[in-house]
Amino acid sequence: MANLAQFLVETAQRQPERPALRLGEQVTGYAELDERSARAAALLRAEGVRPGDRVALMLPNVPEFVVLYYGALRAGAVVVPLNPLLKARETEFHLNDSGAVLLCEWHQAPGEGAQGAAAAGVRHLAVEPADFAGRLAGHEPAPGVAETDDADVAVLLYTSGTTGRPKGASLTHGGLRHNTEVNKDSVQRMTPDDVVVGCLPLFHIFGQICTMSVAVLSGASLTLIPRFDPQAVLDAIARDRATVFEGVPTMYAALLQHPSDADVSTLRMCISGGASLPVEVLHGFERRFGCAVLEGFGMSETSPVVTFNHPDRPRKAGSIGTPIQDVEVRLLDDRGRDVALGEVGEMAVRGPNVMKGYWNLPEETAAAVPDGWLRTGDLARQDEDGYFYVVDRKKDMIIRGGYNVYPREIEEVLHEHPAVALAAVVPVAHARLGEEIGAAVVLRPGATATPGELRDFVRERVAAYKYPREVWITDALPTGPSGKILKREITAPAE
Repeated sequence: MANLAQFLVETAQRQPERPALRLGEQVTGYAELDERSARAAALLRAEGVRPGDRVALMLPNVPEFVVLYYGALRAGAVVVPLNPLLKARETEFHLNDSGAVLLCEWHQAPGEGAQGAAAAGVRHLAVEPADFAGRLAGHEPAPGVAETDDADVAVLLYTSGTTGRPKGASLTHGGLRHNTEVNKDSVQRMTPDDVVVGCLPLFHIFGQICTMSVAVLSGASLTLIPRFDPQAVLDAIARDRATVFEGVPTMYAALLQHPSDADVSTLRMCISGGASLPVEVLHGFERRFGCAVLEGFGMSETSPVVTFNHPDRPRKAGSIGTPIQDVEVRLLDDRGRDVALGEVGEMAVRGPNVMKGYWNLPEETAAAVPDGWLRTGDLARQDEDGYFYVVDRKKDMIIRGGYNVYPREIEEVLHEHPAVALAAVVPVAHARLGEEIGAAVVLRPGATATPGELRDFVRERVAAYKYPREVWITDALPTGPSGKILKREITAPAE
């Protein structure tokens, strides 16, 4: 089996009546999802989509995303997931760069996608539930699933563009299938009895593979939440008796601070990824909700999971765990040499999960994977038990007067303060030192603290060159589509 869509076909054959998707009170069974995706494949073919063509999906977490995702794969197309909040100019870039032949856009979007499609000369399909259902009914289900090889591209996933224009990571059927299977069997150990909360955006690799694809392979039920909201998540867990929650650190911080008496006793596992989870948030969440949080590491270019705190091994708070099956990790210095145990180095990854390359960017691909090992841009260390700990993003490291300062270390200390809900440490330009340490802080509801108090709190706990000289209180921190804090958009307030 090569085509990733085969997971849905086989699960529907095993358990046709079990619920596959939930959206509020709307429930879609596996047989229905399988049939609708087969009709979607026929619809896409009628729209002129051929094997190998790129089909862009610009939808929130709704059943139609899942239907079109598997429909496109069944038709042999390459899925290009896009954030529904992209503006026309951004949409035009993604469509032109990917060479997409069709854009499927959610009908409630503000029309930016349609404008971008028009500018790119790409066909546009507005997806409105009732109309879309009628369109599907007008097509007989496409028989079977298009044949693909493991090395064929299944998904073209654009990176966030933190180092320039977004790049399309070419993710293969084989790589995505491997990551899904390993996640199901040795990481999440998901079964048909599980109910997974799907609040991570499906256009992002974390939600797409670790929630949607793993749930479909397992025959579990996926509860869709179109937009993250703490109360909506807690209500969904209680209503659907959810057993698995997956989120990024900002989601855990929001849930921890949100007042609610919702019954979440059915949770058996919580998974955190996308960024480092502050240890204080981890412990606080576990104390309040009574469910262990397992942290891992992954990225778009690795389909996504690289390491994880496996449930059958001791968990180490603050660690991203050990490599998953068939995946290798090395820590390298700036000259590409392995660092000594316990020393900090850049994570390099090799395995079936690594992307085929960046779409139409051979030079960037060669720079990212110069020798078969993907350079992640993340700095980490490894302990004597083989567990990895992310120190920080290589590009986030602050050099203050010649001394290296890792923002995550300072953020961990700030999170120990009882008034702090979120913290982001960023560089501030300095005429003499080059860079100074700055910290943007969001306080817990009802809590009070002054910048000076927070500065002193950190100064008492770290070396003198590390503590933030500039601290400012803010109502919120900017986040990306997956909920990850966007440090590049944080600037110190003008004096």
